[in-house]
Amino acid sequence: MPKINASTVAEHRAQQREALIEAAVDILVNEGATAVTPAAVGARAGLARSSVYQYFDSSAALLATITEEAFRRSNEALTRAMATVNGPLERIEAFFRESLRLGAEGAHRPAAALMDAGLHPACQQRLMELHVEQVEPFRAAVEELGVPEPALTADLIAGMLHTALAAVENGATLDTVTKRTLTLVRRCLTPSSCTARALEERG
Repeated sequence: MPKINASTVAEHRAQQREALIEAAVDILVNEGATAVTPAAVGARAGLARSSVYQYFDSSAALLATITEEAFRRSNEALTRAMATVNGPLERIEAFFRESLRLGAEGAHRPAAALMDAGLHPACQQRLMELHVEQVEPFRAAVEELGVPEPALTADLIAGMLHTALAAVENGATLDTVTKRTLTLVRRCLTPSSCTARALEERG
């Protein structure tokens, strides 16, 4: 682990905790949830197991923290992206564009790994709550557009995002996938093909 430089004890502890979380995420993504133990995380971060226990008292505590962190950072990035535009269609586009960018960076991998980890029911429930929080602004924007059956429409449009994310995470070019996905989203959510074509030419 790189040497931590901090001017205060509190800052040092915050940086050390962050290093442990990053180590735990790396183990989770590459080796699975069962490999996330205080000993393994400490070794990956270059710290003694006893040091890990100052922050996390068990594997379950590590996984619970990863659960929160896996969504917190993505949610903050999505919120910032949507805050830069006006109008429901523009917010949907921003949500998709940023989601795909995050996917290309691997930001969704910890959450995906947790979903398949067979966690304690309470942890699984928290994962679902965090996912709902993440997609709520997107769903609200779809409803604001006034499309028929907004909940169903949001689910169907979200299917496009999931497919696009899989493509990006499997190595497809981010710009190409983003452009094609946004073209399809506009066609689905604008009232006429003429409007959709105009938006496509604009973007």
